[in-house]
Amino acid sequence: QVQLVESGGGLVEAGGSLRLSCEASGSALSINTMAWYRRTPEKKNELVARINPTTGITYADFVQGRFTISRDNDENTVHLQMSRLRPEDTGVYHCYIDTWSTRSLTGSWGQGIQVTVSS
Repeated sequence: QVQLVESGGGLVEAGGSLRLSCEASGSALSINTMAWYRRTPEKKNELVARINPTTGITYADFVQGRFTISRDNDENTVHLQMSRLRPEDTGVYHCYIDTWSTRSLTGSWGQGIQVTVSS
């Protein structure tokens, strides 16, 4: 069973910064992709950033160079450094990882963490 613990959300003024972290725990984790998604008003999860050992790093178009995703494989942790935040970045951010298990991938989601950007 994979557990994801997210931290670092909160309230910040427009133009400010926040750093989200997500630590994965579980037995004999073999992590493939680590990513951050956010919940849209239409209740869909949209990709913010993804980091994969084969395909590298992917950012959503709306990031526009403001965010940086990184991972610490020794700590099974993924970070999202968010700068120049805008009110439209407000939402619930979810950590996502997928892990290898006997040649198949299984996805896991974190509970979500609130990010609020005031104008």
